[in-house]
Amino acid sequence: MLQHGRLHEESGHRQAPPLAIGAFAQSMRLLGTRRFGTFCFASLLSNLGTWAQQVAEPWLLLTLGASSFLIGLDSFAMAAPVWILTLVGGLLADRSDRRHVIATCQSIQMLCPLLLVVLLLTGGVQPWLVIALSAVVGITDALSMPSFTSIVPSIVDRNQIPAALALNATQFNLSRVLGPALAGVIMASVGAVGCFALNTASYLPFIWVALWILPRGKPAAEENGSEHRPLLDGLRHVLLTPSLRGALLTVLLTSALCGPLIVFVPVLVKTVLQGDVGHFSAAVSAFGIGGLLGAVALLGVEGGRDRRRISSRLAAGYGLVVALTAVNPWFWALPALLALAGFAMTVSNTSANSLLQATSLPQLRGRTVSLYMLAMRGGLAIGSLLTGLSVDLLGVRDALLINGVVAVAAQLAVGHFWVRASPGGTAAQKL
Repeated sequence: MLQHGRLHEESGHRQAPPLAIGAFAQSMRLLGTRRFGTFCFASLLSNLGTWAQQVAEPWLLLTLGASSFLIGLDSFAMAAPVWILTLVGGLLADRSDRRHVIATCQSIQMLCPLLLVVLLLTGGVQPWLVIALSAVVGITDALSMPSFTSIVPSIVDRNQIPAALALNATQFNLSRVLGPALAGVIMASVGAVGCFALNTASYLPFIWVALWILPRGKPAAEENGSEHRPLLDGLRHVLLTPSLRGALLTVLLTSALCGPLIVFVPVLVKTVLQGDVGHFSAAVSAFGIGGLLGAVALLGVEGGRDRRRISSRLAAGYGLVVALTAVNPWFWALPALLALAGFAMTVSNTSANSLLQATSLPQLRGRTVSLYMLAMRGGLAIGSLLTGLSVDLLGVRDALLINGVVAVAAQLAVGHFWVRASPGGTAAQKL
């Protein structure tokens, strides 16, 4: 949440400007830097295509007659590979040329929406093909996301990491607003094929920028004697630190119990609220608007604020919103609820991510990021699959209600211990 700065009296003098305004101004200056500003713009273009496909794909599956379980399975196929490959991806980020890792994986990913375009134009698309291509995207994501996520800390100063991550979350959520809105227009005019074509093209600028912005060769930390650190060093470092362990557990619970909300919005809109693809894209855009507001709010949080408390409280709030969405009978209230959900998710996850990245050792940053991705994407994989089963058995309302109630109880329990945890001798927990 936005932390309003207070004027402090020290030796008879007032401190100005307020802390929140000063923190916001310093954060925005990062966009004017050549490397970070270009990275944000290229990421925005890439994410626009991704979110356009995120609207088109589940709706396409519904039109092909897929069940709720298959929609959950599609999300599972995209997210599940992180459980097996994300630590390998973290090791690649720490020991390999990240430029090559990103360029190779992103190029393979680009072929997946291109193949869907061909299948749609030739009439050969089937639900199992869509799910299989999602699995390919999931595998390449698991291998490349630690390299991708560790770009930000490698192009800004250490004390700028929280602000840079908040700005990165801002562009991501801006794309979450614009992408679904654009998808709604495209699907109404040319159909789902246009969304997949847009996503194919959106990979190109990001691949070029990643090749340009990252230094050639291995990360500098690898040249300083850390090449032989075992694969699980990052895991041991985080799990032995109570406050960082709490960050990962909070993200894992959020993803597993609350993440399925956005996965099953198309089911809620089409089968319960009797809406169309325009209603669905508006609902997803509302989720993005909430996330955008949450990311902007984080830009005003001064560096000394304890991110643990913020993350824990908003994680519990996210669970409450999921439960309220499940019992909501009106479509007009759905966008408002999803906006609250997007706000809570972004603030909670970004705060936890800031703590993890700013505290991790430079030579272990890729592996630490991979643990965050494992909690976020892996949790979503398991949550989507289990929620898909419960939706088929109980209906989408009851399934989401159970998820929301369990999430609130679990986050309150975890938060009680997390915010009281000792820093454990690691670097600053207040970022």
